[in-house]
Amino acid sequence: MNTLSLSNEILSQSLRRRTFAIISHPDAGKTTLTEKLLLYSGMIRTAGMVTARKGKNFTSSDWMALEQERGISITASAMQFIYQDRVINVLDTPGHQDFSEDTYRTLTAADSAIMVLDAAKGVEAQTRKLFAVCRLRNTPVLTFINKLDLPARDPLELMEEVEEVLGIQAAPICWPIGYGRDFCGIVDISAATCHIFSREVGKSGRTAPKIVPLQGLSSSDGVEEVTIKQLHEELELLRGAGNVYSHEKFLKGLVTPVFFGSAITNIGVEFLFDEFVNIAPPPAKRAVLDAKGEEFYIEPSSELFAGFVFKIQANMNPKHRDSMAFIRICSGRFERDLVVMHQRLEKQIRLSRSHSMFGGERETVEKGYPGDIVGVVNPGIFSIGDTISSEGNFKFPPMPQFSPEVTARVRPKNMTKLKAFSKGMSQLSSEGAFQMLQPLGAGEPLVAAVGKLQFEVLQHRLKSEYSVETNLDLLPYIQGSWLEGDANTFKKPLNALLAHDYLKRVVVLFSSSWEKEYAERENPNHRLLEFVR
Repeated sequence: MNTLSLSNEILSQSLRRRTFAIISHPDAGKTTLTEKLLLYSGMIRTAGMVTARKGKNFTSSDWMALEQERGISITASAMQFIYQDRVINVLDTPGHQDFSEDTYRTLTAADSAIMVLDAAKGVEAQTRKLFAVCRLRNTPVLTFINKLDLPARDPLELMEEVEEVLGIQAAPICWPIGYGRDFCGIVDISAATCHIFSREVGKSGRTAPKIVPLQGLSSSDGVEEVTIKQLHEELELLRGAGNVYSHEKFLKGLVTPVFFGSAITNIGVEFLFDEFVNIAPPPAKRAVLDAKGEEFYIEPSSELFAGFVFKIQANMNPKHRDSMAFIRICSGRFERDLVVMHQRLEKQIRLSRSHSMFGGERETVEKGYPGDIVGVVNPGIFSIGDTISSEGNFKFPPMPQFSPEVTARVRPKNMTKLKAFSKGMSQLSSEGAFQMLQPLGAGEPLVAAVGKLQFEVLQHRLKSEYSVETNLDLLPYIQGSWLEGDANTFKKPLNALLAHDYLKRVVVLFSSSWEKEYAERENPNHRLLEFVR
């Protein structure tokens, strides 16, 4: 293939890609929405209900046993499929707040995000945190206000809260026809058409709405007169005071298009997906740093292959007791057996065992393009943030690491399992779900994490994947910070502890927020950092 045709191939394929993450507070319906996208794309025939934890149908994107038992997502998974001739790469991020760091890393691999809000609760704590992460990179965000079929707040009030709490303009693309018990469909605002759904909508099957002109909507369409009157009043308010959608502002992260619906009953879901593939951006140019630390950009259409590792996961499938490194392709064309430069190790490697993942099932990847996520077997050479490329000497900006909030000691119950325990701890810590810390001077190694659920997952996986049962003792440290400055001159509070992370950076662990404030006052020539790169 000549150079011109290769460039055209890469460009045309990258323009077809839509790589996005779904973010939300726990229980807002994120995983259910992901499943409905799989249902509408034809990837699954029946959506596995998140609430049916004891049934046969587990969430398709959640492969870990603990996730299936709890009915929550606590790891990020990546899936690829075709929807309306677009190649969709969806990154199903952890919904639990204890796994926010894994979510952040996943968001660096996304070109846009769908933010799911519970119509009864509005903007919740984890939503604010995840939206702030999107704001750091000006990631375009679509908003889906879910669960309109249940008791819900006024849609206008919800729109106002999005603007006030998140500091972004909200522009409705559709509007609900009633809400709560009266919710029966949506209005396509630009087309002035109503999508009416039966109240007997199935939860697992695909349902087509009845479409009627907005001005012709009547009770004969199954909508009560009082609901129709309320709808016209709300739309009149929007025409007078609502924000008009601007695609340019959306791509800059300045406005969020808002959709309404119910993922569990499919109302408004297909409309959301159809609009998403049209307005969500394809892969864009990415900033990299050269050998001198100076920034430049790589275009997706470049023939130079480049990507970065944003996630490492061990033992995703019991049949394959190995570690997978997930690579976001940013430019060029990936091919199986491609020889690339591992920039951190400064040596060439061959990417011979490449896979895509779907609910834990592997499929060999022969080719990949910008926006795609490729999993490669990790023989212990990849770390989160690693840059790989076909040539050149550059790196993608490092990912920040968040400071720990909980700390513990973990020991095997049976010391004859020490070898398996050490192997498991090494592999699982490489995934970035928790940090290994070594106290300065002497002492047993510690494990530190953002939340306690990470320790539960650690013990669960050590038992199920390495056959090692453990004892875990929580320590009194509730806040940690990296220390910038000479550790020898740092005036440590009495109950604080100094430790090294895996890069030999000093971490200060505090038993109270007051201790940290005291340390800051007593050490004006030092800085305590919430995250480091």
